[in-house]
Amino acid sequence: MKQIEIKISNNEINYDEALMLMESRVEDISNNKSKELLWFLNHNHIFTQGTSASKDEVLNTTVIDIIKSNRGGKTTYHGPGQRIVYFMLNLNNKNKDIRKFISVIEDSLISFLADYNIEAQAFKDRVGIWVTKSNNITFNKEKKIGAIGLRIKKWITYHGLSFNINPDLKYYNYIHSCGLKEYQNTSMEELGIKLDQSEFDNKFKDIFIEKLKTI
Repeated sequence: MKQIEIKISNNEINYDEALMLMESRVEDISNNKSKELLWFLNHNHIFTQGTSASKDEVLNTTVIDIIKSNRGGKTTYHGPGQRIVYFMLNLNNKNKDIRKFISVIEDSLISFLADYNIEAQAFKDRVGIWVTKSNNITFNKEKKIGAIGLRIKKWITYHGLSFNINPDLKYYNYIHSCGLKEYQNTSMEELGIKLDQSEFDNKFKDIFIEKLKTI
């Protein structure tokens, strides 16, 4: 596998700027001008609405900015304490299977969480990563800790994963997160785990790149 560039941003990145960078990079990858890229970053408080989102998923439109996004999926929250991973990867030289690619992202986060005694799983009918058991305590109902929304252009991926380390979870009260009304979101902090952002970046990167080899 060709080497993938890793970009680590510790300052908050404006969403529109991030989108411009991704689209430019996708074009360069398509033209063999740039390496594939894994980008770890944070956004400030925003709600983003993917291509299948509906207006009624935002319950309070005055709290923070709402941005229409060209990623797949519905409405989600981004903000401080949530780590974003954007995947600009060329599936032309891998298996052209989006569902398989999403599974690799899901499985990577599930493996990462297992190191902290957190059991999580993915469900076919709702994309994302759901915690079912933490510290040997099983939840009555699973809670979402990671959201996935992707876009594909010429078989090159962009957008990606948001993972809750220690965000202010109250913002999820203002939306039907990912279009789901009856589920709650959680974070590493809520599960009683203090996780350093750089620890997540390094561990997740290694797990994901290893699992990517299966495509």
